[in-house]
Amino acid sequence: MKSVLKLLPAATLAAGLAVSAVPAMAQQPAPAQPKAAAAPAQPKASPAAIAAAREILQIKNATAMYQGAVPGLVEKTKIALTQQNLNYQKDLNEVAPIVAQQLAGRQNEIGEGMAQIYASEFTEQELKDLVTFYRSPLGKKLIDAEPRAIGLSMAFMNSWAQNFSETVMGAFRAEMRKRGKEI
Repeated sequence: MKSVLKLLPAATLAAGLAVSAVPAMAQQPAPAQPKAAAAPAQPKASPAAIAAAREILQIKNATAMYQGAVPGLVEKTKIALTQQNLNYQKDLNEVAPIVAQQLAGRQNEIGEGMAQIYASEFTEQELKDLVTFYRSPLGKKLIDAEPRAIGLSMAFMNSWAQNFSETVMGAFRAEMRKRGKEI
């Protein structure tokens, strides 16, 4: 169960990236862009703050969330292009590994962007304090237990919502009965 929960963020990120990128790429020619993807401008953080943010991300194994982003997007793009160009299926299947190899490692841009965001959201001292916390026994326990706690929390919320929806339905039926209407 724990391994599945650790993969959920990666699957969610890959799916989100693929869903948002493929339709736009499939409909329009690729515009000339700078090497790094356009992202919201973040205030400039100190090198020490960025280093602490990177350390937090390393401790939390954040790379697991995006390590498959490049191959995932290459595959999703290949599928979208194949659907639009069925006669090029063989070529697209041959080109996909070439493109994946050319773009290998670009997922690291996600980690750098995340470090920049953390460094802009927290002060350098807060980041250092977080590193200390995550290296503490309680911090390590949080990192180990949090995926399970989140998964169990989501399951509880879903169960609660399902049960509560029956309560809501009962309230609707009661109010409609007062109006002489059965639903």
